Amino acid sequence: MRRLAAVLLVCALTGCAGGDDVPTPRATTSTAVTPTTPPSPEPARARGLSLSCGAINVTLPAMPLGLSRAGSFTRLASLTRRLDVEGLVWRRDDEHMYVGVVCGVRTAEQFATLVARSRLTAYKGRPALRWTTRGGLRNFMWLEQPGTAVYIGATPGLAGQIRDIAAGVG
Repeated sequence: MRRLAAVLLVCALTGCAGGDDVPTPRATTSTAVTPTTPPSPEPARARGLSLSCGAINVTLPAMPLGLSRAGSFTRLASLTRRLDVEGLVWRRDDEHMYVGVVCGVRTAEQFATLVARSRLTAYKGRPALRWTTRGGLRNFMWLEQPGTAVYIGATPGLAGQIRDIAAGVG
């Protein structure tokens, strides 16, 4: 299985798997996000909000209009092993957007096996995973640099925003 993941990773990084696209995910059986703080009516902030893995900061773009901050999360249930997660939640009515960082994945091989039933692809020349949970949450994550992966998840009504948010992450 690891050899297959390594072959797929090489193919994805060389452009065989669609390049910079954020493809449509497929259904899986795991749940992705467990919120840890209650919702607040605070509006989404403009660019400059950042999340960190140790000394590595990831700057988030402004969230789409109409979304309000609704808390944070420290766990992704879809991960095959326990890693440090720091994330923020936004919402509009019953739709949710999750953006976070996953800390501790050092190699592309480790990253490729991080989520069961995910699809390996590439994003900006880096390994990326995409999957959909049983509840319909669309998930996209890429290895920004060794030790730091960026995660974006959205309910179906906001899934079209994943590409724009990913493009704005710095």
